[in-house]
Amino acid sequence: MSREIHKLLGPMSRRLRLMAARGIIASISDAPKQQRSQVSLLAGEVRDNVERFQEYGFTSVPFPGAEGVFLSLNGSRDQGVMICIADRRYRLTGLRPGEAALHDDQGQKVHLTRDGIVVSTPKKCRIEALDIELHASHSYSWDVDGYGERWTSLGGGTYEHKTWQTGAVVVPDVKPINPPEGP
Repeated sequence: MSREIHKLLGPMSRRLRLMAARGIIASISDAPKQQRSQVSLLAGEVRDNVERFQEYGFTSVPFPGAEGVFLSLNGSRDQGVMICIADRRYRLTGLRPGEAALHDDQGQKVHLTRDGIVVSTPKKCRIEALDIELHASHSYSWDVDGYGERWTSLGGGTYEHKTWQTGAVVVPDVKPINPPEGP
């Protein structure tokens, strides 16, 4: 009896075992509406033209060698898709619980920290828009290689203005200012 049950359940058992696997990206094409990749699975098993699903509003093109989850739809390796692609070679580490970041392999990142948002890049940062508004309720400052300025609200429409240059003495200047109304 157990032999017959095993014979009946054997094909289903194999399909269940093959439903999910670790996949390693060999190559990827970003040209189609849905990315297509070549994926290495078990020893020697390679799947071509595998669709890669991504979260709405976010897209990326991983390097060969990135890893992900290969799902066999209907238990068939011929109907596979890749999800959850990660690349441990470039993963940011040291984030605190609750933090999130968008990053790449060049050290560029947008980091949602517990203290605020940090945008950093070793390259150029360009912002393009029809209209740009910057608003700070307490202070605003900027710095370019040791020279900068800071505006700090003292309350009641009074602001302290400081400028600095590396090595120079900073003398604050208090000014009444009526800033434009915010949105």
